[in-house]
Amino acid sequence: MGHPPLEFSDCYLDSPDFRERLKCYELELERTNKFIKDVIKDGNALISAMRNYSSAVQKFSQTLQSFQFDFIGDTLTDDEINIAESFKEFAELLNEVENERMMMVHNASDLLIKPLENFRKEQIGFTKERKKKFEKDGERFYSLLDRHLHLSSKKKESQLQEADLQVDKERHNFFESSLDYVYQIQEVQESKKFNIVEPVLAFLHSLFISNSLTVELTQDFLPYKQQLQLSLQNTRNHFSSTREEMEELKKRMKEAPQTCKLPGQPTIEGYLYTQEKWALGISWVKYYCQYEKETKTLTMTPTEQKPGAKQGPLDLTLKYCVRRKTESIDKRFCFDIETNERPGTITLQALSEANRRLWMEAMDGKEPIYHSPITKQEEMELNDIGFKFVRKCINVIETKGIKTEGLYRTVGSNIQVQKLLNAFFDPKCPGDVDFHYSDWDIKTITSSLKFYLRNLSEPVMTYRLHKELVSAAKSDNLDYRLGAIHSLVYKLPEKNREMLELIIRHLVNVCEHSKDNLMTPSNMGVIFGPTLMRAQEDTVAAMMNIKFQNIVVEILIEHFVKIYSGPPEESATPPVPPPRVTARRHKPITISKRLLRERTVFYTSSVDESEGFEILGLRGSSTGSGRLLQTLVCVILC
Repeated sequence: MGHPPLEFSDCYLDSPDFRERLKCYELELERTNKFIKDVIKDGNALISAMRNYSSAVQKFSQTLQSFQFDFIGDTLTDDEINIAESFKEFAELLNEVENERMMMVHNASDLLIKPLENFRKEQIGFTKERKKKFEKDGERFYSLLDRHLHLSSKKKESQLQEADLQVDKERHNFFESSLDYVYQIQEVQESKKFNIVEPVLAFLHSLFISNSLTVELTQDFLPYKQQLQLSLQNTRNHFSSTREEMEELKKRMKEAPQTCKLPGQPTIEGYLYTQEKWALGISWVKYYCQYEKETKTLTMTPTEQKPGAKQGPLDLTLKYCVRRKTESIDKRFCFDIETNERPGTITLQALSEANRRLWMEAMDGKEPIYHSPITKQEEMELNDIGFKFVRKCINVIETKGIKTEGLYRTVGSNIQVQKLLNAFFDPKCPGDVDFHYSDWDIKTITSSLKFYLRNLSEPVMTYRLHKELVSAAKSDNLDYRLGAIHSLVYKLPEKNREMLELIIRHLVNVCEHSKDNLMTPSNMGVIFGPTLMRAQEDTVAAMMNIKFQNIVVEILIEHFVKIYSGPPEESATPPVPPPRVTARRHKPITISKRLLRERTVFYTSSVDESEGFEILGLRGSSTGSGRLLQTLVCVILC
């Protein structure tokens, strides 16, 4: 069962629900840590057992080696010579086999134990250190906040300002610690898929190859290993692509957390203190509050449960909101509300003056509304000059650099990229740039093309179709996946479809030279997935879909001829067909469920001896130790 992504915006709110989801990640991290410990423990036991077994075989080999046949007479027949030399040949045979095994045993720790120990100490250990800092900073912040909120408003203004600055500093430290911890714990959760599987895969591969008596298993394991290696590499590439996006989102969150509010969430939410009157006096109770402006609904969830009482969330309908006068109460940051459900006035205390202002603005309170100006970076447009730019870039790349190794993966200089873009999109003389000028190398041109596509005001494959495209890529059925994407391509606006065809046709040409440039459809999907598609919301959940964006681009490249030969017969997306009987191409091979087959007899006249034993890594001459080795292996297998 998957865990919902931890949004960076939740770090700022620090809600009880966020803490509960974070706890699920921490439990999973502990379960992974225990599993790695068990694998290391049992792996060491297995390596020790193999080492002891190999030592015993080598001792047996030495015993055979030390024995010599004596003979009667002064001459031996050829058969007697062979018999006399047999134990020596057996010893050499066993030594050859065990030398291979001992090499594997010597390397086993480097293949299995050290990578797992490194992952556990460096990644999981580092995550635990982040957790300690997160908890320590959180405890310090909330402790300081509680003391801060009890400050009397009658204190000197300088003292109050100094206290405000101190709280803001601790809040900033706690927010950064929370961001770093959430980023790290999700990175470990994602990267463990290959950081744990790869060492086990490498160890199993070495184990099977070194054991000359497991020929059939080795043969079955090789295609599985190749398929799994490919899947691991693709996952690693997707992870790298997603990681870059998440780092950028994390950076934006640090700079402006309030601007990254998610759609579909309350207008404002956070902690508030409520004044409650009791028979023995007045107390302030802490609530987590969520306000929905459209329905004027305020949901208050108590954070401190009373003994023996079950308190659930309280939904109130707001009638009005007004700022509380400073001189009327010995608390700061207060405001009053009235609701339909509760008689009288409810006094609430915000966490700071800025926080009170946000609540007042959301509730349309009698408090000035403050808007912070947001400057939007100038965006590229999908217009004639843009098409001209893309065509010029493609022409130069396909003419001069299509065989360049790492094409599109290697990044050009930012200064040169901006220089080229500024020159080409200059309003005074747009498009007046010679791409064959010596300053514009292939890296600069490919990076400029990616920059233009990525900074369009709307991505080439549009926000409107983004969810449908990602949903199609997630389908298990390959026929439906291709049919749905084919149909969605023809739902794009004409200019977008024309630009997409121009780009994909170029990527097909690039992939046709993959032997030289090493860029396959999968590689191009990783590069152009986030370039041609992106979600409208900058969220961690959206980042986790980047791998499916990559798959969409990969499908467009692999099936370019079919997709752009014309629109599908039906304009609507085809219904999901029944599951296919045959295995789909991207489905991993499962060794444990494979059909058992009869053992293969390698030592027969119909099979090339050298070819059969090359698979084992035990190829030898047709006489002496090589022939004896082949004979013994065949006898045991048969």
